[in-house]
Amino acid sequence: MKPTKMRNYQIYYATMQTASAQMSCVLSKDLRKKYGKRSIRVVEGDSVKVIRGEFNGVDGKVTKVSTANNGLTIEGVKKEKLKGDKYDIYIHTSNIEVTGLNTDDKWRINKLEGKNVRAARPKSEKKETLSGKKLKSEKESSKTENNSSKKTIKKSSTEKKIKEEK
Repeated sequence: MKPTKMRNYQIYYATMQTASAQMSCVLSKDLRKKYGKRSIRVVEGDSVKVIRGEFNGVDGKVTKVSTANNGLTIEGVKKEKLKGDKYDIYIHTSNIEVTGLNTDDKWRINKLEGKNVRAARPKSEKKETLSGKKLKSEKESSKTENNSSKKTIKKSSTEKKIKEEK
């Protein structure tokens, strides 16, 4: 396959999984030393710095990540139309450096630090109680169905006896 076709498949016709993997950015030097990783997938709420292009040197938080547009929007990075309206600019992740992480997702931080990833998922009691109630209600409904089916079987057998006697 020609290199141009291969490049187009990777960029324009990529699967969602591949496109999502391409949304990773370089970590800043202090974060590299802290976590021992070179890059990370960007999420909304991360603090980033633009290192190349028209908005070089601008710091801000990520407001939106778009795999369809192959980029992300940052607070303070906007262009102005002729009529005066401002709109967000999508900047490619290769032109961005992550300076601060959004620590809301414990799974992501544990993965970065190399800890057990599964330990971060707390078990919520609401789900367990709901599923427990559902199980109880399902058992009760199955019992009533079994009882009703037994009654119909008994009725049908008694009806047969009556018919045989006549």
